[in-house]
Amino acid sequence: MGQERGSISFDNTKNAFAYKSDKELKKAHFLFSSMGYQFLVSVGIRLTKWAIKMRLPVNGIIKNTIFQQFVGGETLAQTAPVARKLGEFNVQVILDYGVEGGESSESAFDHACEEFIRVIRYAATQPNIPFMSIKVTGIARFSLLEKLDKSAEEQSGSLMKRFAAAYDSLTKEEKGEWDRVKERIHKICTAAGSLKIGVLVDAEETWIQDPVDVLTMQMMDEFNKQKAIVYNTIQLYRHDRFSFLKDSITAAEQRSFVLGVKLVRGAYMEKERARAEANGYPSPIQPDKGTTDKDYNAALRLCVDHIDNVSFIVASHNEYSNLLATELLDEKGYSHRHPHVHFSQLYGMSDNITFNLAGAGCSVSKYLPFGPIRDVVPYLMRRAQENSSVAGQTGRELGLIKKEIARRKKER
Repeated sequence: MGQERGSISFDNTKNAFAYKSDKELKKAHFLFSSMGYQFLVSVGIRLTKWAIKMRLPVNGIIKNTIFQQFVGGETLAQTAPVARKLGEFNVQVILDYGVEGGESSESAFDHACEEFIRVIRYAATQPNIPFMSIKVTGIARFSLLEKLDKSAEEQSGSLMKRFAAAYDSLTKEEKGEWDRVKERIHKICTAAGSLKIGVLVDAEETWIQDPVDVLTMQMMDEFNKQKAIVYNTIQLYRHDRFSFLKDSITAAEQRSFVLGVKLVRGAYMEKERARAEANGYPSPIQPDKGTTDKDYNAALRLCVDHIDNVSFIVASHNEYSNLLATELLDEKGYSHRHPHVHFSQLYGMSDNITFNLAGAGCSVSKYLPFGPIRDVVPYLMRRAQENSSVAGQTGRELGLIKKEIARRKKER
């Protein structure tokens, strides 16, 4: 059974799929049916990676199936009709230039920085694109982040003090390299601040997250004085993140800035556990899903309790958490469109949540990646794996699609 309390029902498929034609609905049905077979997905992922590496002509197949379901287009211009269609249903857009794991050179980082700024400038011309997303690994060398994180781990004191000591331990060249990373993110945030577009800084793996947190907090301290422009991403499947959220709120209050946070459950669980086991350190991941859910919902309560100082995004596909957030707002007498609260789900997934929240007057968006097919393949592979490994999610998507197809047939 879906979640339903008050006036919001996540079982209303008429609202959920009003933006999809019969043909698009049937295509989504085929795709999610295929994703239900884990073996098929595993083989498909391996074949796709191999085919792209061998430069085989598979772009057409990818584009007409998984790409179309989860991605807004290959270029910024191609995202426009998608954003426009979502806008008709009061759904906004978070733009994500979905390039991952590209070149690791200063010129590539400078190029990514300019691309992020181009996305900000474009978003500012559109009526329903309030946010865009960046990855620090797009503008900084992974191994530099890793070195800084490892060094900070060996220090004592607050995160900022530990990081300052880690920075001092770098070579002259590495310090110059880090200073350029700071310059890039500062340029991005300056453009965003002047055009009033929110910048969501993605979470990374635990072994490079500390420098990302420091960088993001430094940008918030400068750019979030009046309103939240910069947002950090907090992954609640990590057992230390709820206390990190509390520390972040305290820091924001002490430094007089608005804390921006995107609350997610997390994206690197298998990788994190495997690395912890291989390297003989305690896993940073919660012992079970129930503990993750408990911390996520506690984080929602904490943010609502500090709503004057915290601007937060409920970035979740969990029906209970989304409903809980609306109830917490109701309890305090806050509007579902409070300027410090936003909801978001990935494009191509959980339409029952997104469109029913929009129908209930919530400020809600779809997270919309775009980029050349070969560059967004890592993102697409994660979506495929996610939907095959979380049987409940695939089953839920498929059940809702079937229900809507049956409803439309009956109405005719």
